[in-house]
Amino acid sequence: MDKIIFRQYDDADKQQVKNLHEAALKSAGAFYKSGKWDGDLDKIPEVYLQGGEFLVGFMEGRLVVMGALKKISTTTAEIKRMRVLPELQGQGLGKIMLKKLEDRARQLGFTDLVLDTTVKQVVAQKFYQKYGFTEVRRATEGWPLEVIFYKKKL
Repeated sequence: MDKIIFRQYDDADKQQVKNLHEAALKSAGAFYKSGKWDGDLDKIPEVYLQGGEFLVGFMEGRLVVMGALKKISTTTAEIKRMRVLPELQGQGLGKIMLKKLEDRARQLGFTDLVLDTTVKQVVAQKFYQKYGFTEVRRATEGWPLEVIFYKKKL
């Protein structure tokens, strides 16, 4: 695998972030349409970089992996927008991104991580469970898809 350069999100990345978000969800059968639920991608600095993080990983100038931490409280951050380019899934990029986000969460003083994924994203469910996340509840909260909520102690 080629060398991947990881760094913090920059506004110049916005379109590639949106493209990766949509491609990964479509690949998992979990893309409904764009709407208010993904409006955070239009204001990443305000939503994620005020006490959290948004990391991007590029290979040969192309965004191939991304993930974010959203501050929920002084002790809890939510993992958001974890996406890997569909044709590169299963090659360890998600694992690397998750480790980077967990390390960053510790640096920022968080002790708990939460996240959610949809019932259609079976690969994501198995991935998060493999890395220590436990299911805490399920709900359909304004989504057309059932959502599974997870938590992990750092």
